[in-house]
Amino acid sequence: MDTPRFQNVHVMAKPIGPVCNLACEYCYYLEKHALYPATSSFRITDETIELFVRKYIGAQESPQVDFAWQGGEPLLMGLPFFERVVELQKRHAGGKRIANALQTNGLLVDDAWCRFFTQNEFLVGLSLDGPRELHDRYRRDSRGGPSFDKVVHALELLLARGVEVNSLTVISAANEHHPLDVYDFLKRQGIRFMQFIPLVERVADSSARKLGLSLAQPAGPGDFVRRPQVAPWTVNPAAYGSFLTTIFDHWVRIDVGSVFVQLFDVALGAWMGLGAALCIFSERCGTALILEHNGDLYSCDHFTYPDFRVGSIHDNLPLRDLVHSPLQVKFGNDKRDTLPRCCIECPVRFACNGDCPKHRFVTSPEGDPNLSYLCPGYKRFFTHIGPQMQVMAQLVSAGRPAAEIMGMLDQERAEAQWHSVKRNDPCPCGSGKKFKLCCGRNDQPATTGKHSTP
Repeated sequence: MDTPRFQNVHVMAKPIGPVCNLACEYCYYLEKHALYPATSSFRITDETIELFVRKYIGAQESPQVDFAWQGGEPLLMGLPFFERVVELQKRHAGGKRIANALQTNGLLVDDAWCRFFTQNEFLVGLSLDGPRELHDRYRRDSRGGPSFDKVVHALELLLARGVEVNSLTVISAANEHHPLDVYDFLKRQGIRFMQFIPLVERVADSSARKLGLSLAQPAGPGDFVRRPQVAPWTVNPAAYGSFLTTIFDHWVRIDVGSVFVQLFDVALGAWMGLGAALCIFSERCGTALILEHNGDLYSCDHFTYPDFRVGSIHDNLPLRDLVHSPLQVKFGNDKRDTLPRCCIECPVRFACNGDCPKHRFVTSPEGDPNLSYLCPGYKRFFTHIGPQMQVMAQLVSAGRPAAEIMGMLDQERAEAQWHSVKRNDPCPCGSGKKFKLCCGRNDQPATTGKHSTP
């Protein structure tokens, strides 16, 4: 078996499991309560968290150890818990630098949390799906109340206290047709680091219903999903492709270097030949495990099901041995080894690599299984951005900032404007005269204006 060895191990911790103070209609994790029917408390114990911190730091070969905390809603663990986490990290660091990232819905964020995040250099991901009407469509509390105002208030607090913030925006049926509304809103709120996550969920099949779940498990390699029924909030593939390309076309002209979109950064890495920094676009996966509240380890956040339980942090084994177990290695290799023929022959495969295995439940036109549901959207997006990505890759490789592409595109647009103007058109220089009486006198076409710089 092809067994890769990774310098670092990444495990995302869910210290309170699926417990949350929101009841988002589209959430795939809330119903994971059903996988632990005998559990009365989903709070991770002090013994388990110390064991995790110690083993996780010990498993890393690089000088920096990156912890990630998610839920449910991890802030429900309370501030003393995370103060204890930081204490344990310092105790077991062994000279390594520790970094923490935490994903939150923001409802519990206050000044005390902000002070803690700032003092301990936490990167905070804040879930925000766009303007009020788009965000509140699915992100509501258990009584059906909206969450928008509380999330925006949390964002204002975080930014005012100097906390490093990324937005995480779920792209669903609610906001898929509003790309610039979403992007411009996030910019106006002061967000400079954005993540756009496509929402894809299938209605439960028989195996999921046996577990008490309403959403389907991801299809395994070679599984044939006869008639995949997606949940009503699932993003449309074509709309998702349009969403991404619309934002990219806007961003590449005015925001390169000042606004950072995770997907665009990852794509630039692919065009530079550096591979994918995001697991869904890597050739193989299996390097990002999940720690549940009781110490269980699963293959992936989207594969938290009994068949994908790798082991437990309580097992008398080094964490790296669990990551490199035959089950996990096969899980990672299957992403590459089960690609349909159309993916293998696709010109943008180097950027996509077939997408996340969770989304690969569609049959290809040739009849092969394991095609991503989002394939039409990603193929459109990666094909569309190719020319600009190539330019930016060349700029960065030459030691120049990628942001130079904005001036290059402005120049191209200006030259096209001058070359297309007709004699009786208003002069592009802005003089108010006809072109033939201004910069176009004597039938001499101009490429720059005489009275102003285009």
